[in-house]
Amino acid sequence: MTDKDASMPQGQALLDAVGTAFARLRRRTMQAPVDPPTGPKDLKRNLVLNIVDEAAETDTEMTVGGLADHLLVDPSVASRMVSDCISHGYLIRAASQQDGRRTVLHLTEEGTALLRRFRHQQRQAFEFITRDWPEAERLEFARLLLKYADSTAQLPAPGAAGGQPPVTP
Repeated sequence: MTDKDASMPQGQALLDAVGTAFARLRRRTMQAPVDPPTGPKDLKRNLVLNIVDEAAETDTEMTVGGLADHLLVDPSVASRMVSDCISHGYLIRAASQQDGRRTVLHLTEEGTALLRRFRHQQRQAFEFITRDWPEAERLEFARLLLKYADSTAQLPAPGAAGGQPPVTP
C-alpha cells in the first residue's frame, strides 16, 4: 500500500480494520489445534515468561512492578501471576545485582523449557492457520509481522512519558 492508497477510502477502511483484527488474533489463535493443547493459564504464563526473558536478553532486571507496567495491570495482579509461575517452578526471585533492596525475577530451567514449548505451539498455530496460503505469502506475512513487532521497540517504555498518537485525517 502506498501513501496515496492509504488516503483512499479503501485504504482507510483497511487501516480501520486493523484494530478489530488485533482483538480477534489472540482469541482465535488460541483455538488452533496445537500439541500439547494450551489452556487459559498458559496465556498468562506465556506473557510473564516472555517479558522476563526479554528483560534478560537486554541485560535489564525485571521486578513484579516492572512486569505490572509492561502488562498494564495492577501490581497485585502481576504479583499473583508471578506467584503462580514461582509455585510451578518457572520463575525464581533473587536479589538485584544493581540494588540489593530490590527483588528481581529470573527464569528457571523449567521456565525456559516452558517458554520453548509455548514458542513451538505458536509456530504450530501459525502453520495451521496459514496452511492454505501460498508459501511466499506465509513467509512475507511472517517477515512483516516480525518487522511490526521489532518496530514496537521504538515505543516509550511502560510507565514513561511517551509520544503522541498519530493524527488521523
